[in-house]
Amino acid sequence: MADTNNISEEITRVKQRFGIIGDAPALIEAMARAVRVAPIDLSVLVTGESGAGKEVFPKIIHQYGARKHKKYIAVNCGAIPEGTIDSELFGHEKGSFTGAIATRKGYFEEADGGTLFLDEVAELPLTTQARLLRVLESGEFIKVGSSTVQKTDVRIVAATNVNLLEAVRKGKFREDLYYRLSTVTIEVPNLHDRGEGDIHLLARKFASDFSRKYMTEPITFSADAVRTMALYRWPGNVRQLKNVVEQLALFHAGEEIDRPMIIESLPIDHSGLSTPVHTRHNAHDYESERQMLWQMVLSLKADIRELQTQLGERNNHRESNWEEVSPVTTLMKYSDADLLGVKSDSNPNSTPLAKAEKQAIEAALARNNGNKRKTAEELNISVRTLYRKLQEYDIQ
Repeated sequence: MADTNNISEEITRVKQRFGIIGDAPALIEAMARAVRVAPIDLSVLVTGESGAGKEVFPKIIHQYGARKHKKYIAVNCGAIPEGTIDSELFGHEKGSFTGAIATRKGYFEEADGGTLFLDEVAELPLTTQARLLRVLESGEFIKVGSSTVQKTDVRIVAATNVNLLEAVRKGKFREDLYYRLSTVTIEVPNLHDRGEGDIHLLARKFASDFSRKYMTEPITFSADAVRTMALYRWPGNVRQLKNVVEQLALFHAGEEIDRPMIIESLPIDHSGLSTPVHTRHNAHDYESERQMLWQMVLSLKADIRELQTQLGERNNHRESNWEEVSPVTTLMKYSDADLLGVKSDSNPNSTPLAKAEKQAIEAALARNNGNKRKTAEELNISVRTLYRKLQEYDIQ
């Protein structure tokens, strides 16, 4: 019991030190893993969707490890052109290629003794992956244009929003490098799975920060607005939520944000659909159906807005009456339960969506002979989420 309390206190300090907002169990577990692995000099792979906040965890590992007084260098592998990535990472000799007017140290040499964070590691070319593997195995590297082997002592923390095992199967990522990088894996939860509490906390934090920075009247969020934000999939995760809240804080300063304002602020492309999200492989997956519902809602909103404009041009004097009976206005009054087909006095597990989700899980389990990890991979959810669903639907 004492150990649990100590861990809780440690995690609280981590949250304060690195400005982490949220209390979701999956987020707490990710922080606990980072703190636990920090003193052990192992390679770490941080996984999670884009915008989920993966970049914080390498900093935790560095600051709580023995290398905290040495250099910490973060490299975005996806932002460096393929032709120069080897030079950036390992350095080059003068005259080794056109434009190499002087000898240059690479990140592995610069970070000697410290920590090197390789973000978007899945974007590395296969030839560079081979060089990286050599560094991980022996600590040796060779500059571009040189024949001299150099040594470095660097701890590698990598991050990706790509399924590396799938990339390995497609021949885009070296299998041996994958296993070297993923000695310890930290899974950063996406925003949607962190729940309503974390989404509300983050929204309030972003709104408060915006208000202080630009000296505007603060905004607040109604209960319906919070539930609506919790229902949305948030394909851009925390980064997208921040952008949406700042937009609301700018154009609705001093107001209480309600459901229509939230829906209005969500991105819509030219076809009237919400921003595309990761497509699940299973046709009956709950997230796919949730996203389909959102697309229907937003598409209807766009169609009705266009119709309102057309009618307004013909009958300006009837515009206020139309607003009162608009299907969009009526739709905004529906609760989350109404949108998902759940009656407040009924069992949520008996809805069509819940039944479809249960059937999808049972079918995936059967295909994988009851193997939970393989089933979770097929459904593209975490094993933790799968166990929760099994308990929720009483699936043996």
